[in-house]
Amino acid sequence: MFDTQWTPSFLNFIQQEMKTDAAHDLNHVVRVVKCAEALALDECANLAVVMPAAYLHDCFTFPKSHPERSSSSHIAAEKACQFLTKVNYPSEHLQAIHHAIVAHSYSANVTPETLEAKIVQDADRLDALGAIGVTRCIQVATSLDRQLYAECDPFCVYREPDDSQFTLDHFYTKLFSIADTMQTEAGKQEAQQRVAFMKQYLNQLGREIA
Repeated sequence: MFDTQWTPSFLNFIQQEMKTDAAHDLNHVVRVVKCAEALALDECANLAVVMPAAYLHDCFTFPKSHPERSSSSHIAAEKACQFLTKVNYPSEHLQAIHHAIVAHSYSANVTPETLEAKIVQDADRLDALGAIGVTRCIQVATSLDRQLYAECDPFCVYREPDDSQFTLDHFYTKLFSIADTMQTEAGKQEAQQRVAFMKQYLNQLGREIA
């Protein structure tokens, strides 16, 4: 079980350490925590590992365009475990928490080896799907000054998607494929529902811009 007495110190730490961007802010962390808790209960995972890993998974991130972006989760895991040691969090969980934070990252490309790491990875990736996923995608693309869609072929029917130019193209280069990376059964079910909503969004958008 997870003792909620730790929650205020986790939130205080993440607010001090987290460098936010358009898609990664405290609300993102809170959503990931809630999702990870729900998945953990469904999958009978160890909340004493899942919860701190979910709270602290983004305590360090390089900017999106940084050449060392893929190492962010490794640095975050080190910082998180240093903090947890300082506040006397039970040491028997630190190795598992470290791995869960390292493995959550899409860019790190680390295979989660524990149920708890799979859950934290699923929870973080689910936040890129569904209504919140659509919103975050648009937020990030707007901050990078990208167009919403290509006028000639908005939904990449006849061309290769290029999300360096067009927001909607990111659905095809990455977001839809995230559902195939889900590690848990509960995560897979939720991902399918969220992807279905995203496709409905694109269908509606297609009618409106036709």
